[in-house]
Order: sequence, then C-alpha cells, then structure tokens
Amino acid sequence: MKPDGKMRYALGAGASYSSGNTSAASVNLNGEAVQATDESKLTLGGKALWSRSEGQTTAENVSLGGAYNQDFTPAWFGFGSADFLRDEFANIQARGSVHGGVGRHLIKRDDLTWDATLGIGYSQDRYFDPVVVNDELRVRYGRAELVLGEESSHKFTETTSFRQKLSYYPALDSGGGSRATLDAGLAVAMTARLSLTAGLNYRYDSDPGVGLKKGDTLFVTGISVKLD
Repeated sequence: MKPDGKMRYALGAGASYSSGNTSAASVNLNGEAVQATDESKLTLGGKALWSRSEGQTTAENVSLGGAYNQDFTPAWFGFGSADFLRDEFANIQARGSVHGGVGRHLIKRDDLTWDATLGIGYSQDRYFDPVVVNDELRVRYGRAELVLGEESSHKFTETTSFRQKLSYYPALDSGGGSRATLDAGLAVAMTARLSLTAGLNYRYDSDPGVGLKKGDTLFVTGISVKLD
C-alpha cells in the first residue's frame, strides 16, 4: 500500500490436479483492492475455493468483505465494515454482517502497523438445511454482536511481508454464543508485480448447529499479481 489516494489491486490464484490412483482437483481465487491516504483506508476483498476428490465435491465457499477506516486523531480512528459468507459444507447459505466502531493505532511505522478495534454490529445467517441453533430449530438466525479485534502488517524485508487479523464476535443476547475469525497471509515478491503467497484462514462458531464442527481451517498457496 502507498498512501497516495490511488486504488491498487492484487489478484491471486492457485490450483492442483491429480489423476490415476488419486483423483482430485482444487481451485482457489482471491482479490483485494486498497485505496489509502495518510488518514484513511478503504479495503475491498474476496476469496473463493472449490475442490473435488474421488468424484465428490469436498469444498465450496465464497467470502466477500469491505472496510473503511478514517482517522480523527493521529492515534484514534473510526471504522465500518461489511462481510458476506457462503459455505455449503458449513450449512451457511448466506451470512451477512455489518459492524462499526472505534480503533487505536498502537504502532504506525512504514515497516510495522498494529491496530486494535472495538465495535458493535449485526449478523444474520441463512441455512441450507434447518438446524438447531441456540436451542431452536431455525432456517435463519440474526443477532447483535460486539466485535473485538486486532490487526497488524509487517514488512520483514523489501521482498517479504506478512499480515494478520484476529476478530472476536460475542453475541449480545444471552445464549447467543460467539464466533471468531483469523486471517493471515505471507507474500514473497519474485518481481515488482508477481509474488508467491501463503494464506491461513480459520473460522470458529461456538454454536454452528447439531452435527457440524465448531472450527473450519483453510490453508492455500498460490501466486498473486499487483495491478496499479
């Protein structure tokens, strides 16, 4: 990112295919757009994953998100965010979330930034199949949430960078449970535009429904290209 007010893009992709004794294929795509100044930052992004093994689809999910930060002092800022998730194997036909709040720049340097955030928002899930959530059989479930988060960006060398974001969403209603997300990514530049990437995404839901696991982990590698 460069704080010059220009929109910049990064597109990434990875794929695998095998046949013979093992028949499997997978494709992952991701994209991000960032517009930054010294006092504000707009981020838009999305990820998609599809995989198939031995004739059966084993993963199929899409996530989209956007966030805007605006400084009102050198140390404090306000933020707003919106997210969408679709994950058939987690029984989530659609999850929409909006949040807003305040944050503080704990560290703000060219080689390291670290922010902490506190806010409030609302999330609603719609399920493929009815499922028992919060002691009721539901086809959809909405709740107000608190959001606690931290996010950092590290520039280890001229060619190696790392980013991570951890967010925790406890429901404000009694018995509503909680969820959490972790997104981390490492990029190693091969040229001015091409980079090798590795990304880790983890989602936790304390009450996903009967028969579903509470945690989902995704690790992907690929190549990304920067577009100015």
